[in-house]
Amino acid sequence: MKKRGILNAPLSSAIATLGHGDLVVIADCGLPLPLNGPIVDLALIPGTPSFTAVLDALLDELVVESALVAEECRGGRVEAWIRERLTHADFTPHERFKSLLASAKILIRTGEATPYANVGIRCGVPF
Repeated sequence: MKKRGILNAPLSSAIATLGHGDLVVIADCGLPLPLNGPIVDLALIPGTPSFTAVLDALLDELVVESALVAEECRGGRVEAWIRERLTHADFTPHERFKSLLASAKILIRTGEATPYANVGIRCGVPF
């Protein structure tokens, strides 16, 4: 058994395949995800797991090159959550954010029920 880190087997396995430039999306439970996408569905009940719990777990394991969030989250809790955890995030209209889902290597659905609690993380390298 793993001693620490992400224990969810499908998510842990998917993370192991990531490389430089790959896109990982952490999504709230309301974001419409592609039917044929690489989805890891962690949602259990509304609010569980939370967006921040999943983001924190991912940030502990990934090298982040950049992040992207919806313009519509500005001034709210989601922007605060992002700014507490990431040194920089770019903003884009929510409709444009949704158009990027098809290019994600991993789509992670949380139980988060806060509007626009979604982030796209572009993977970097540690060297």
